[in-house]
Amino acid sequence: MLVDNSVHGDSRVQKQAASAAAAGWDVVLLGKYSGKEEETVWMLGEAEVRLIGVKAKMSTRPKDLRGAPMRRPLAYPSERVADFRLQQVKAWRADLRVRGAALKTGEDRSPLGSVGGRVWLAARRGAARATGRWVKLRMRHTKKLRTIRRTRSTPLDRATTAFWLTTMGDRAWRRLDPAVWDFELAYGPVIDELRPDIIHANDFRMLGVGARAKLRARAAGRRVSLVWDAHEYLPGVRSWANQRKLPAMVAYEREHAKYADAVVTVSGGLADLLQRTHRLPERPAVVLNAPEAADASRFTDLPVPDLRALCGIGPDVPLLVYSGLAARQRGLDIMVDGLPELSGVHVVFVASHPELPYILRLMKRAEELGVRDRVHALPYVPHWQVVSFLSTADVGVIPIHHWPNHEIALITKFFEYSHARLPLVVSDVRTMAEVTRQTGQGEVFEAENVEDYVRAVRAVLDAPKRYTAAYEVEGRLDAWVWEAQAEVLDGVYTRLMRGAGDGRNP
Repeated sequence: MLVDNSVHGDSRVQKQAASAAAAGWDVVLLGKYSGKEEETVWMLGEAEVRLIGVKAKMSTRPKDLRGAPMRRPLAYPSERVADFRLQQVKAWRADLRVRGAALKTGEDRSPLGSVGGRVWLAARRGAARATGRWVKLRMRHTKKLRTIRRTRSTPLDRATTAFWLTTMGDRAWRRLDPAVWDFELAYGPVIDELRPDIIHANDFRMLGVGARAKLRARAAGRRVSLVWDAHEYLPGVRSWANQRKLPAMVAYEREHAKYADAVVTVSGGLADLLQRTHRLPERPAVVLNAPEAADASRFTDLPVPDLRALCGIGPDVPLLVYSGLAARQRGLDIMVDGLPELSGVHVVFVASHPELPYILRLMKRAEELGVRDRVHALPYVPHWQVVSFLSTADVGVIPIHHWPNHEIALITKFFEYSHARLPLVVSDVRTMAEVTRQTGQGEVFEAENVEDYVRAVRAVLDAPKRYTAAYEVEGRLDAWVWEAQAEVLDGVYTRLMRGAGDGRNP
């Protein structure tokens, strides 16, 4: 199994590895070492996890380290040069201040005499001030050049992007975003050494890495099958500042998708999109990122943390929870902006790091609104504790905005909230709103509409049992457990192995 992160915090990948190993497969999960992990090899159930150091050597191209006379003639070649020049001017002016003090006190005497020394010093100070202004001007242009290089959004960038896409087609990523090579060069030799029967590539970056490893293996006479696990609809991603990255990665995905022997994905809507986009011979299998039905202490004897105790509130205080990625497009602002209208209600954000810049901005906004004492931020717990951890809240909130990938999936927290038996308050993104209305397990509000969000929260808090009754319907949650998804995944692996003539039935 391949993933482009450090495995920690990726519940889908962790559950894949652990459940496949429990089913009898010999699993090695390769992730990316970020430099912060204490361990680079550990066991996840019966699966082995290895973190690989990825040297980001190709994210900066040589020409980005040179000047750009056509784009910004006044810019320095790099910010490092600009920083050096600024410090150089500061040092010069500091030296002149000391020189002036020495002349004034008589500690030093100028060969030009007292008057001549002061004139010479004044001239040098004037030159230093002028040079400082010049350096600051060039620094401003350097920062603008950095923005241009970061976003690749100028007419010249758009023209060159179109040129490479036209002339190179799906191979254009090699010119537009060669940084993905760093994953290939780090993971490739390890995969070759492991000699796998099946490569399970999570998401688009690992699709290319896995496809190329499969081709090398087959050239060496070994039968290898590739499973592509598509977590999102790549053309619908809008979070990259670099406007070359999306077309580059779409081309990268297209080039390698044809090598997948099986495709799995996270929702039916995405399965249909992938089949049309890549002309797949069969609809991808749907493997929902649902929580495990097993007890929360499956992997550890440690007790599940008490959500309310960590927030410092009692059992009768209304508590709204958001658990997951903290980013602007996830719409968390509305949970803070609505608090002045929700007297006595508390909000808790469960995120990867409570000190994330976005979380800190939310806290600052809460302070401005006078509700800072009712807003809390906590770190993630292990994925097998999430459901129990969240269950003491009163409402699970999913306020995501209308982005293409948000419209087509039931995201992880939808299932986690459901198994925690929380009433839901969700924005009106298509798939999630449809299911919520159908089951009656929560209220739907218009995305980014604070007034409608407050209405939905009040409705749920006023009659919570009306919504939690949805969870009492027999069989409703049975399909929303990981154990059911693991059976689908195991079936995919088994079919591929049988197709290889191995006859294995784990």
